Amino acid sequence: MHDLDNFKALATAEQLGRVSRLWRRVADIELQPLGLTNSRWTVLWKLKNLNQAVTQKHLAEVLGIELASLMRTLNQLEEQELIIRRCCGGDRRAREVSFTEQGRSLVSNIEQRILSVRAEVLRGVSEQELQQMSSILEKIALNITHSIAQRTDVEGLK
Repeated sequence: MHDLDNFKALATAEQLGRVSRLWRRVADIELQPLGLTNSRWTVLWKLKNLNQAVTQKHLAEVLGIELASLMRTLNQLEEQELIIRRCCGGDRRAREVSFTEQGRSLVSNIEQRILSVRAEVLRGVSEQELQQMSSILEKIALNITHSIAQRTDVEGLK
């Protein structure tokens, strides 16, 4: 974003999208030396934050993606020997995802790099401002969720 005036001229939704893409881009650049794509490092990061050993279905839900989309990334991470998948005890169809020792080590490196990027990106933004922004985004997300529900109810899609 070279021109702040152009950014200010964008609608709020466009600004949110732009900031999200820019943040993801700087994180991707930081993690590129580790040989990780955005989809791979975000899965590893989320798995770490979930304290490991979660079902593939739950992981897809918290990432906000379809299970089918997640499967390709999990296959790649498994090929890299960063994760392992096992059948869940109660449901043989469900698979549980956890780190390998190599994956655990890599996610520690990811964490250091991501926290560094976060500090850089949020420089000059107070904790109070972050909390306020989070609160506003939660309200917007709730409104969007209600709007989707109303539209799908009306269209008979639900």
